[in-house]
Amino acid sequence: MDKLEDLPEPAALSLRKIVDGHKYFHDQVYPEQRELFHKLAHEQAPKVMFITCADSRVVPELITQSAPGDLFVTRNVGNVVPAYGQMMGGVSTAIEFAVMALGVHHIIVCGHSDCGAMKAVLNPAELERMPTVKAWLRHAEVAKEVVQQNCACCSADSMLELLTEENVVAQLNHLSTHPSVAARLASGELFIHGWVYDIETCRIRAYDAERGEFRPLDDESLPMATPRARYPQQR
Repeated sequence: MDKLEDLPEPAALSLRKIVDGHKYFHDQVYPEQRELFHKLAHEQAPKVMFITCADSRVVPELITQSAPGDLFVTRNVGNVVPAYGQMMGGVSTAIEFAVMALGVHHIIVCGHSDCGAMKAVLNPAELERMPTVKAWLRHAEVAKEVVQQNCACCSADSMLELLTEENVVAQLNHLSTHPSVAARLASGELFIHGWVYDIETCRIRAYDAERGEFRPLDDESLPMATPRARYPQQR
């Protein structure tokens, strides 16, 4: 099978869209940015790591208007960051590489509205046929417990919104257990951020650690989740 015509029609149409998109990119977009891609062919130097959900509606480069090479992106179901030592896999490896090898200045953990993973955390029966997803989302159980213990009277929509926020806070806490992250937070060389992206409005709310709340990310304010440096480097 080496032709699109050999595929079932729905599969052929979806793949054709991707292939045509690449052709347009190669023929129309690439020539205008040839110098950038030639430079990127031999090095990368992103200053920001962006950890977000695998949801197809969340496109980090689009919502931040970043160019190739600007963001070191890691995506998974539920924008989860396992605590250090719990699961030494892809996310932990990416964090360590981003901090130690690339020297990123910022790590952003970004959740989003209408998150299917968070809906599943609230309704675990939906995951009985997906044992791998169920096991993965145990890393979000702490956020669920916080919401259920403190916000039991909320509506379903409010509960989902609060869980999405609390999950970002929980993953920031997990992130801080990684030795490479903890060391650079203590020295003031690394800054962490917790964001929630609203798909419908394209607005972002950022976690303000000092106030303990999510606030709009705009020109007037830059809420941050970074703890105070204890061993600031001499500059």
